[in-house]
Amino acid sequence: MTLFWIFIPLFFVISGFRIIMEYERGVIFRLGRLSSVKKAGVNWIIPFVDKMIKVSMRTVTMDIPPQDVITKDNVSLKVNAVVYFRVLEADKAILQVEDYLYATSQLAQTTLRSALGQHDLDELLSDRDQLNIQLQDILDKQTDIWGIKVSLVEIKHIDLPEEMRRAMAKQAEAERERRAKVIAADGEFQASGKLREASDVIAQSPHALQLRYLQTLVEIAGENNSTTVFPLPIDFLKTFLKEK
Repeated sequence: MTLFWIFIPLFFVISGFRIIMEYERGVIFRLGRLSSVKKAGVNWIIPFVDKMIKVSMRTVTMDIPPQDVITKDNVSLKVNAVVYFRVLEADKAILQVEDYLYATSQLAQTTLRSALGQHDLDELLSDRDQLNIQLQDILDKQTDIWGIKVSLVEIKHIDLPEEMRRAMAKQAEAERERRAKVIAADGEFQASGKLREASDVIAQSPHALQLRYLQTLVEIAGENNSTTVFPLPIDFLKTFLKEK
């Protein structure tokens, strides 16, 4: 009988010990009311009176499933994203919302649809970094009352309709052809300028044309040709005739 009365208090004391990991916080409710928030280590609560709910303080990576989005210019597409967030205040995460993980997921989905629907398709494709910042700011403000900090939102993939992808491919091809034509025209323009400069030099010094002609003959003769036929300009002969 003596051992029984010793065992009861000992069991009562031992059953009250709780171990909290470094990345956790323990929210203590005493008779239904918030009592305190315990930190990492060995903690003791009053058995049958206190209730502990552990909350992870680590960053949560949450995938947002593809959402149907209609852009401002009436293009229907699917967009998925990923949200990074963590709990900063464990008591608020328990008291202010029933399930903060589910609530954050649903909030991210609705925010993704509504926020992206205010932009054109071109903005979604070209200004993705700015859109990520906008989504992160909206989510962070709305989850602040839950004690949650949204640190990053990244749009992962934008799934365009097949006809839209074909139209964009044609547009990209036309843009490449345009750039190729512009580059070719620019090259012709630069070459014509160089030819004009060369013609000005030749006009000022006729002997330069003769030297270029002889150089061309040497290049032709250097090729393995058995017979070489080349025209002889009259101006070239006149030079020698004048010398005689």
